[in-house]
Amino acid sequence: MTASEETVLVHTAGRAGHLTLNRPRALNALTHEMVRLLDRALTAWEDDPGVETVVLTGAGERGLCAGGDIRAIHDDARDGDGRASAAFWRDEYRLNARIARYPKPYVAVMDGIVMGGGVGVSAHGGVRIVTERSRIAMPETGIGFVPDVGGTYLLSRTPGELGTHLALTGTHVGAADALACGLADHHVPSASLPRLVADLAGAPAAEVVARYAQQPEPGELAGRRRWIDACYAADTVEEIVESLLASGEPEAKEAAETLLSRSPTALKVTLAALRRARRLESLEQVLVQEYRVSCAASAAADLVEGVRAQIIDKDRRPRWSPADLAEVTDAEVERHFAPLGRDDLHFG
Repeated sequence: MTASEETVLVHTAGRAGHLTLNRPRALNALTHEMVRLLDRALTAWEDDPGVETVVLTGAGERGLCAGGDIRAIHDDARDGDGRASAAFWRDEYRLNARIARYPKPYVAVMDGIVMGGGVGVSAHGGVRIVTERSRIAMPETGIGFVPDVGGTYLLSRTPGELGTHLALTGTHVGAADALACGLADHHVPSASLPRLVADLAGAPAAEVVARYAQQPEPGELAGRRRWIDACYAADTVEEIVESLLASGEPEAKEAAETLLSRSPTALKVTLAALRRARRLESLEQVLVQEYRVSCAASAAADLVEGVRAQIIDKDRRPRWSPADLAEVTDAEVERHFAPLGRDDLHFG
């Protein structure tokens, strides 16, 4: 296999171990094998005194990572028994938790597009860098799925109801808003990244990042906090939509219209997942919950239909089942949170 065919490029330079997601034509979407390769490298470097910092980047010009390999998940949900997706999520979520607890500086370069699974391998890191090109999102409700990879942990802990807005609508955020939401730590101009990454070979991560970090351009969410916090504090998705439509704010109306285009089931499960995640103490506990939700969602019709409409056929006209929020029962929502017994996700 040539270097261009390797899906994760692994090398060291001075004090730094480098991991490069290398599927640029697929915007570095994560496969199960990529998850295994990342975990293997982290294992090798954890006790290696020659590696003081780990650096994660993405190949190509478009971004770090567009998420998990959703086509493979779609095919397994449509034609398989769900076991392949469950095995992928099991290893992926364990990797997310490992990144969060990694004992060495884990520098995630969140340049360009960072979505879904890309957030999982970056936003749990100890040193998270965004640029003026960063576009970070958890867009799962648009494909009939629910934010995972620890996304409900991160978004349930944002100021006010910002995380609820981002999780339900799938809206992407830039550098300033990512910093405000706690999804990133530092803004560095994209033109400075090559020098920053090179400098990590010879100096501690905190020292290097401080050398290049700058204030980003102002974001958008701060000016929308009033209606976001008011509208998304409601107890149900239906009430959230009503509040958004009644607020009189053009951006709030757009948010309501976005919600009404998403999978009703995914919206209700996402809201419940976020509210429950707020009450859970650790990332690992939230990942166990997300694993149950993901497995349940993969057995429902909306995931297959959402991927078909948005990614495969690209007609952008998903036929959700049920098609209306009022038809999604409490029992259907609760089904997603049922323990899986021996098949549950475990840590340690």
